Amino acid sequence: MTAATKFLFDTDFGGNPEGKPAEPAITLAEHAIKLAEAETAAHRRGYADAQNDAKAEADRRLAAALEHIATGITVANDALHAIETRLECEAVDVAVAVARKLAPTLVAREPFAEIATLASSCFKELITSPHIAVRVNDALYASAKEQLDAIVRARSFEGRLVVLAEPDIAIGDCRIEWADGGMTRDSAATEAVIADAVTGYVSARRVLAPAHAAPGSPHAAAHEILRRYENE
Repeated sequence: MTAATKFLFDTDFGGNPEGKPAEPAITLAEHAIKLAEAETAAHRRGYADAQNDAKAEADRRLAAALEHIATGITVANDALHAIETRLECEAVDVAVAVARKLAPTLVAREPFAEIATLASSCFKELITSPHIAVRVNDALYASAKEQLDAIVRARSFEGRLVVLAEPDIAIGDCRIEWADGGMTRDSAATEAVIADAVTGYVSARRVLAPAHAAPGSPHAAAHEILRRYENE
């Protein structure tokens, strides 16, 4: 057998038979250029990433601001709707309060006005009726009979007119009756119907936006309107 030979680490595996040092793959100048290009590319990528991050943050903040504005608009719109509803309810309250104060005053000034209007309309439609009875408050009987006779003549009513005094009928109200029908002017009943309608309407509106009017404000406004009316 051949004796084993020790490996002395002096064998060149580079394939360079002449034993010369291997040439570098690129020159130093090329290396410097490529290094600069790599640094520039890295800088560009970092700048682009920073720009993207900044844009994403700006978009997030803008979306948050727009959401905040939208919420504020919604709250403001709800508040304005509540104020509008409250003012509407107060206006209705004022109108009703004024009407309740003015109606008796107007009736006291011209107690026969509404009766004349209603009777004139009836006489026009019932011109051929054999007879018509008009019931009025007994305090108005004399003047009512005189004025109703004048209306009958003006309307060429061919039937018989009967005027009756009724102490239970309020001043300004009347009841007109003919052969197959009748009509009543009852201010108290009318006021009750209007009051129920107004109460229902205002209650429904206040469910949506509770009114917080200053105490007595509708009445104060009503009294001011009445004061101006009475001073005219």
